[in-house]
Amino acid sequence: MTAIAFHFNAPSKLAYACRLLRKASISGSTVAVVCDESTLAMLDEQLWSFSALDFVPHSRAQMMSEQQRALTPIWLCASATEGQGRHVLVNLTQAVPAGFEGFERVIEVVSTQEADRASARVRWKHYTERGLEIVRHDLNLAS
Repeated sequence: MTAIAFHFNAPSKLAYACRLLRKASISGSTVAVVCDESTLAMLDEQLWSFSALDFVPHSRAQMMSEQQRALTPIWLCASATEGQGRHVLVNLTQAVPAGFEGFERVIEVVSTQEADRASARVRWKHYTERGLEIVRHDLNLAS
């Protein structure tokens, strides 16, 4: 069964995703990040520049060869199906990603914006209606 975690109150979804992906890379996890095309471009750029001391190995899933896929721990994807084969799915979209069940873990990153919080409630309900347990991480409490 897929483990679901919601990370609430991220001041910036992209900045938080960069830190989360750096941690995942260090731990040896394989991750697919799903978001829309413009967000993919911004995340790709931020992963190259958010830290002068860290390199987070990543690439756009659709642009990789099979050899690159085998060597790259973090895939940036337009859909969850592009990321199949990874252990973790990080969702930066407003919807439940089709195919999320193919991942061991799903991490939902939720900002402080009301529209984002409202769509997170819908996703939360979707997961609970399927009998999935959810772990809640309030980033305000973690600071």
